[in-house]
Amino acid sequence: MRYCARCFYPENAKPTIIFDEEGVCSGCRYHESRGKLEIDWSKREKMFDRIVDQAGKMRKARGNSHDCIIPVSGGKDSHFQVWLLKKKYGLNPLLVTFNHAYNSPAGLRNLENLVERSGCDHVRYTAGLDSVRRVSRYMLETVGDLTWHYHAGIRTFPFQVAVQYNIPLIVWGEHGFAELTGIVSLEDFVEFTCWTRKEHDMRGYEPADLIGKGGITLGDVLPYIYPDDEKIEKCEVKGIYLSNFFNWDAKPQAEFMIKEWGFSPVSYERERTFNLYAKIEDHANDVHDYLKYLKFGYGRATDDASMEVRHGRMTREQGLSMIQRYDGRPPSSLETYCDFLGLGPETFYQLVDPMRDPLIWQKDKTGEWTPMDAVFGHETGPDEETQRVRQAEDRTFGMANRHLYYNPDNPPLPLGDPRLDERPMGFKAL
Repeated sequence: MRYCARCFYPENAKPTIIFDEEGVCSGCRYHESRGKLEIDWSKREKMFDRIVDQAGKMRKARGNSHDCIIPVSGGKDSHFQVWLLKKKYGLNPLLVTFNHAYNSPAGLRNLENLVERSGCDHVRYTAGLDSVRRVSRYMLETVGDLTWHYHAGIRTFPFQVAVQYNIPLIVWGEHGFAELTGIVSLEDFVEFTCWTRKEHDMRGYEPADLIGKGGITLGDVLPYIYPDDEKIEKCEVKGIYLSNFFNWDAKPQAEFMIKEWGFSPVSYERERTFNLYAKIEDHANDVHDYLKYLKFGYGRATDDASMEVRHGRMTREQGLSMIQRYDGRPPSSLETYCDFLGLGPETFYQLVDPMRDPLIWQKDKTGEWTPMDAVFGHETGPDEETQRVRQAEDRTFGMANRHLYYNPDNPPLPLGDPRLDERPMGFKAL
């Protein structure tokens, strides 16, 4: 397997990754482009000013109470998006949450905190556990994703609300695929589209494809049905990404929201990554990420270590150590989700086995699946040395970041709240 000479992504990374002639991946090049002089961030911010001004005019013309919709989960990005639009730009956003039911106590705590600190109106749709169980099980069996309903709901329900309330602007945070693997360019100013929602977020499936499968009914998939073209055109709704207009960096933004609005990371060691402040609201993320590892041979530690290396906060050697520590670790919450879906652990693995990438997985003489390669098994050679990023003073495992990244040699101090200090085995629907 070929790996990026700068970060740790393999050539089979999803959804798409490209290596250039220097062995550097498109995700690293995308990140690099953010710091280039030709990117005029002040000009881009002025572009956003015009979008904000237009949103205010359209609100008044339509007699609306809200300037825009911000999809929120309660995570660090949600906090920053709402703070930016309300406090800096003076907008009155409507917060919209699709509650997928697989919540962590930390996530519920932070969502409550966001709603209270922001003072914004908030619409929340909670998917019923029976529907969640049916959809999760079928999509696990079909595409190896028990959290398909997350992506479908998060990317669809805000548009249902936009059409209902006649709000023409939805504001997302970062373009996730761009930040990780560089699927698009900063020059593209990519907006949300129904096509990308289906192809990337929903694995190529629309809700109608699920009806009648695994006992799934129309009622089960109603929150995932995108409004028809006529309604979209009448509302004139579009979705934009803040990371196209601002030099996005999740870490300082998370630190700012900890200080300003009381967002909180967790203090316990997570099982799939060293990061303590990202994706902490999603209890099923450990299993979701483990499925990625079982299929493609890399996991969230690879994602997080790659971002830290790109920012120069972590050395290549530190990143390799984190990937070796976390990427192959089975989550203890796997049993919880197997029980919820009515599966035995053996059945879980049997469902995943046909989805394993043959470029990375093989069966050994005992019939057990083993990875044929891993990035930490490669020596650091001349190409990797050439592509090393200049190291920043801000260190991932420095004392100042003790509360943001888990360092076994210097673990974070407890926060005095069991929702943040104790790793939960079960999820909370509400």
